Order: sequence, then structure tokens, then C-alpha cells
Amino acid sequence: MKEKVKPKTLPGFMELLPNEQILFNKMKEIIQKTYEKYGFLPLDTPIIEDANVLLAKAGGETEKQIYRFEKGENDLALRFDLTVPLAKYVTEYYDKLSFPFKRYQIGKVYRGEKPQRGRYREFYQCDVDIIGDGKLSIINDAEIPAIIYHTFQNLGFDDFTICINNRKLLNGIFLSMQLEKESTEILRVIDKIDKIGVEEVKHELQKQIDIEKVETMMKFIAIDGNNAQKIQALEELNISNEVFQEGLEELKQLLKFITIFGVPENYFQIDLTIARGLDYYTGTVYETFLNSYRELGSVCSGGRYDNLAEYYTDRKMPGVGISIGLSRLFYQLMEHKIISADNQSISDVLIVSMTNHYEMCADIARKLRDEDFNVQINIEEQKLGKKLKYADHLNVKYVIIIGEDEVKNNVVTLKDMVTGEQKTAPFEEAIKLIKGIDE
Repeated sequence: MKEKVKPKTLPGFMELLPNEQILFNKMKEIIQKTYEKYGFLPLDTPIIEDANVLLAKAGGETEKQIYRFEKGENDLALRFDLTVPLAKYVTEYYDKLSFPFKRYQIGKVYRGEKPQRGRYREFYQCDVDIIGDGKLSIINDAEIPAIIYHTFQNLGFDDFTICINNRKLLNGIFLSMQLEKESTEILRVIDKIDKIGVEEVKHELQKQIDIEKVETMMKFIAIDGNNAQKIQALEELNISNEVFQEGLEELKQLLKFITIFGVPENYFQIDLTIARGLDYYTGTVYETFLNSYRELGSVCSGGRYDNLAEYYTDRKMPGVGISIGLSRLFYQLMEHKIISADNQSISDVLIVSMTNHYEMCADIARKLRDEDFNVQINIEEQKLGKKLKYADHLNVKYVIIIGEDEVKNNVVTLKDMVTGEQKTAPFEEAIKLIKGIDE
């Protein structure tokens, strides 16, 4: 007798129970519908790509995390994000696309990193990007916070903040102080400010640059107040560097148009400490936080980049976009009991057969599905009480019971599982009750 294999899921791969999957799918659907309301076109690139194409931009830690393998003579790799496949896509289909090209993609990506709680090797990303051909107006940067705002509102969150910065402000400061070579390390230190605090950041910076320059950097990231006050404080720094001034002007334009796009000011703020990803982004950057759960980190981030497809074409293709790491977000929200997966079923109605007249059950199910209801049939040989307990466990609101008397009199018995009320009536009347039509 062949030995049984113990079933197990690999570490770093998410598997959900049906009630959890229902909630996960609902969140994914809300995100998708919100993206589509803003006119973003759907895109679904292959999970497996030619390794040379996929790795054109990769390097360092990213390349170490990529799942790469050979099949025959083909050198293949699993996509590790949705941005590189987008770059390949817009280059390959450039002549067939209209620019600015607005696309969304929701799909799984793969990274062979060490799995941790809420950090997976296979996970969903939900991306939107706007790609320009040669140039892209700053007004596009202002639409992104509107998308973030409406996405999280639609997901049921009211207390969150979209934090905004501009890479050019920091670049301008580095140039004005001749710190271009040290910029990457300085950004790495600044990025730790939430974890180690202002004083420790100051202490670490002093190991790398002189005290006068540290004071200028600390004065910059310590700017406080509302958005208007922060803009004023940035102006009062009197940094004449052209790059800094360009970033400041972009930030002003951004604030103006975010409001025009309908985002209340209490939902977005300038945050000059944002440094994450600044080795990639070239202008506006965004990070979004749930205010009561800042320990979750950013739940949606992104920004502006100068040239999406530089590894595939000489055409300059600037873009701006954001990404929601849905698998990680879902795990954290469940872990902190911010959301709960209560629905055990997606069925509106359960039909239970207490006879062998299955034709009537099938006919009623068909008619209900034609009316756009989700319907399940239980024809197992069980007592009625057990079938009702099954319906209750699945949180099904209505049960239609078909017994000998119902078949004989061409009626159905409709039970409301919430109120406990039960009524025997012709099917046409029962369907009106399910629809909530009061005669």
C-alpha cells in the first residue's frame, strides 16, 4: 500500500478558508471597481516571463529573490512585481496604445525572501499607473491621492492619511550641500525616523556629515504645521537650488489639484520624512497610513518616476502610480481584528429537498438565478433540522423547503433564517418576499 503524503502548504504562501476568501475577494473587487471608475484599463501580464527581459532592471537583493528556472532551452523567471512587466508591455505594444496610458493590474507576484508574519513569497499587488509618452502633466500626480482616498473609503476606512513628499526637495538639498554621494545612506537613515526617533537619526547622520549640514537636514524634516504652513516654511529655507525650487513648485501644484479632485484636506498632508523608495522615484511620492494603526506601516505607496521603460527603449516614458499589497494588508487587518470574515457562503437562497422531486428544486433554482440571486441546492438525505443548521452556519438568509405537500400543491415554504418567520405560498409570491417587495 502506497504511503500517504502529508498535505502541507509551503511557507510564505497564503491559503484562506472560504469565509476569509469571500472577504478577500470582496476587497479585491472593491479595489478593481474603484480603479475602473477612474478610467484605468485592465491588464494581465504573464506570471512567467523570459528571465533576460524580466531581469533587465533587477539587481542586488531583488535579483537574489527571483524565482528563476529553465524549461528546455528557455531561461524563465516568475514576475517579482507588476511594474517591470508594465514596462515591457508598453514598449512591446507602443504603436497600439494611446497615451497617456492608464492601466490597472491586480495579480500575484513572487519573491523568494524569508517568509515572516504577513510577508509572503506569493502575494497579490493591486497597481495603477499613468504612463506618458515623452511628458506627463503634474496634474496626473494629483489624481493619484483621489484614487487612494476613494479606494480606502470604499473599503470602509474613514481614518487614514495620505502622506506626500517630493524627491526633488531632498535632491535639491543634497545638491546645495554637495552631498550627492552620501544621499543614499542619508535617505536610509531618515527612513528609520519612525523606528528610532529624531535624536537617534541626528546622531547617525553626524557620523557621516558635518554638524552644520546635519542641522540643515534636521530643520528640513522637522518642518511642521498644516500644508500651507509647511509650504511657507520650505520657502523660508531660502534654498535657491533649481531642483529644490522645481520640487517646491510641483508640491504647490499638487496640493491645489488634490483639493480640486475632491480629497478633503484632513486626508492628505505633506510629510518631509518620507524617504522610502526614493532611489527609484524622481518626483512625487506617496505613503498611506491608517491613523489608529500606524504600526502596520504604509498600506498604499508609490510615486512619480522619470523613465519607466529605459531598459527596453530610448523613448522617454514618465509615469506615476501606486500599489496596494493586498495579501499583506488583508493579513494585517485580520490579525489586528480590524476586519472580520463573517460570511461563510455567497448564497442568497438555499433550496432544501425533502423529497425525490429534484426537478422542482432545479426549476426554482434556475428561476432565482435568472433573477440574479446566488442559489445553492441541498439534496442530501438529511433531516430538515440538520439542513437548516447547515443554512444557519453558512449565514444564508432564506431557505426554500420542498416537501411532498409543496410538490402536491405547487407551492414552496420560505423560511427567513434571520427572523425565523416561515410562510407557504406560490413561488411567485415567495420570490417577491425574497426581493423585499411588500404588496
